[in-house]
Amino acid sequence: MLALLGAAAAQRREVTVPTAVIAEWWRGRSNARERILRSDPFTIEPLSSELAKLAGEAMAATPGATIVDAIVMASAASRSDIVYTSDFDDLDALSAFFPAVRVLAV
Repeated sequence: MLALLGAAAAQRREVTVPTAVIAEWWRGRSNARERILRSDPFTIEPLSSELAKLAGEAMAATPGATIVDAIVMASAASRSDIVYTSDFDDLDALSAFFPAVRVLAV
């Protein structure tokens, strides 16, 4: 992820991370995590009611989907973004609900 953030910064591309990802990620201490959170260009996106509703609809349509994965995909869909993940299979399953989002494994 540090390499991806470095490439995004070099290309002046913004990286958006929903707040739910920070909560899930914060379960353990990590020096890399601290560096990532201080990275530019890095934006933490708050969870709006519209985003929450869309994520809930995606969970209903995708058996086994988790709330955090659904929020990530709903967030990315609002911008037709690419999602980079180490959890490819779960996020890819949500692609049927969010066809505008590309999911790439890291």
